[in-house]
Amino acid sequence: MKTKLKLHRDDVVVVIAGKFKGRVGKIVRVLPEDGRVVVEGVALQKRHMKAQGDQAGRIIEKERPLHISNVALWNADESRRVKIGYKTQEDGTKVRVDKKTGSTLDQAKG
Repeated sequence: MKTKLKLHRDDVVVVIAGKFKGRVGKIVRVLPEDGRVVVEGVALQKRHMKAQGDQAGRIIEKERPLHISNVALWNADESRRVKIGYKTQEDGTKVRVDKKTGSTLDQAKG
């Protein structure tokens, strides 16, 4: 089931639950069909790669997806989590807003 998510690629988020709680990073990829996001530098997993041709075997680290409910938008200026709401402006455009302050976060996508 594909769901509408309030978080988008390149948003800075903080992990609010689980093993990586408290870590801050930028969203690299959004997986709306699974309700998950991939956050840069968070939930790293080591993978052993077998040698292929003349390329030697190696160990790589890659980010694993986190569930959308375990991350929240991060406001670096105020060092706090942000709850996201939506407002429609006079010209008809829909924007994301901070529910606490009412300030516009950015242009909403979709």
